[in-house]
Amino acid sequence: MKLKHVSLSVMMMGATTVAMASGYHFGTQSVSAQSTANASAAEAANASTIFYNAAGMTKLEGTNFSGALNLVAPSAKYSGATGNYTTPAAPGAVRPIAGPIAGQSSGKITDDLIAVPQMYLTHQLNEKVTVGLGIYVPFASETEYQRDSVLRYNLNATSLKTMDVNPTVALKLNEQHSVAIGVLAQHAEATLRQYANFGSAFGVNGAYDGYAEVEGDDWGFGYNLAWLWDVNDSTRVGVNYRSKVEHTLTGTAKWTRGSDALLNAGGAAGAGANLIKSLYPDSESASVKITTPESLSLHAMHKLDRKVTLFGDLTWTKHSRFDTARLVYGTTKNGGPVTQGDTTYLNPQWKDTYKISLGGAYQYSEPLQLRAGIAYDKSPVPDDNHRLATIPDNDRYWFSLGGKYDLNKQSSIDFAYSYIHIKDAKANVDSRCTTLGQTTCVSSQTVGTANYKSSAQILGVQYNHRF
Repeated sequence: MKLKHVSLSVMMMGATTVAMASGYHFGTQSVSAQSTANASAAEAANASTIFYNAAGMTKLEGTNFSGALNLVAPSAKYSGATGNYTTPAAPGAVRPIAGPIAGQSSGKITDDLIAVPQMYLTHQLNEKVTVGLGIYVPFASETEYQRDSVLRYNLNATSLKTMDVNPTVALKLNEQHSVAIGVLAQHAEATLRQYANFGSAFGVNGAYDGYAEVEGDDWGFGYNLAWLWDVNDSTRVGVNYRSKVEHTLTGTAKWTRGSDALLNAGGAAGAGANLIKSLYPDSESASVKITTPESLSLHAMHKLDRKVTLFGDLTWTKHSRFDTARLVYGTTKNGGPVTQGDTTYLNPQWKDTYKISLGGAYQYSEPLQLRAGIAYDKSPVPDDNHRLATIPDNDRYWFSLGGKYDLNKQSSIDFAYSYIHIKDAKANVDSRCTTLGQTTCVSSQTVGTANYKSSAQILGVQYNHRF
């Protein structure tokens, strides 16, 4: 009668080994920016400037459209995994290890290919004011362990889809300074599948595993601010701020119980199965409150000459917003050998992070510009004991190259390839209530470890057109 971390917050906040930036961000919202490892926020070359620095819209004449498609090939593999059941203990006491969890100890937990679209549109109302709309994907992931993985009680499968709708207005103050303000409307949709050790109620761990299919969605709102300063004809600097977005993600948890086979057994077995069914019904509500973090970006662009341009960006993110999270069920799960309450707790204790990117562009010929960049992205995970099996995140390096080709005076195509190297990681998973600072919690109370090797490749293409 115990369930380990059915956590919608893990989903909303990332649950993603395929996140291209540290924590849970997808990592790139423009192919032209991707080609410089996202160092070119001050460039304002096309309508995707709405995401990186919306004040750059004042640099675009007329009406501009940019549509991008990123093909992501993630690789996240775990190996050497171990898992152990625990036995009941007095309230407040650490539960001792009872024995190993049987199952597979290695495998790949990501899809082979994921397609992520982005779209931007700007329109110059007059010489001073430009309006724009961005529709892009800030978070997107899908992870799945084998159904018989030794880590199945931590998480078995996840899927996350988010979309931001970002209307923005930019004002040209004078020839040197522009500012912008926008609204962030963010929709999140998440699902997960997680196994539960119902067999513990009958003294046979792993014999009657069940699982929950959990899904939920929500709209959250925030804002973005930007400033761009043309220091001179060769140098431009900018600041971009994206606010936190608060979510109350609500949905349903639908249970499949392996113990249902004992309902007609009579005696203690039948009574135990009936109790499990009442505590873990066919369908119940589930909700969690989380806050996605604010970020502040400082960036610059400098033209060395007619052919060579250099870019730089430093971004700070308040990932410490994800220090704790609580998932609350509609049904209180009391009874049996352990009183569990109605809440699953997470205690990742993430830290604030920074990302530094450097890039450049070389005008090879009249229609063709070549671009490249490198970035270092700090992970918010403080140590192995706080690394979630659902987010085995670690520091990463971006290596990007690409270019832009002008089809004519109105149209161009950006293309980019990125390889993202993520440092090897280890997760020490401990879902016992006491280690989470609680006396009761909805959890299968298992412990485990795993090693992770992760990387990703991104191929992007973007079409730009000025009307």
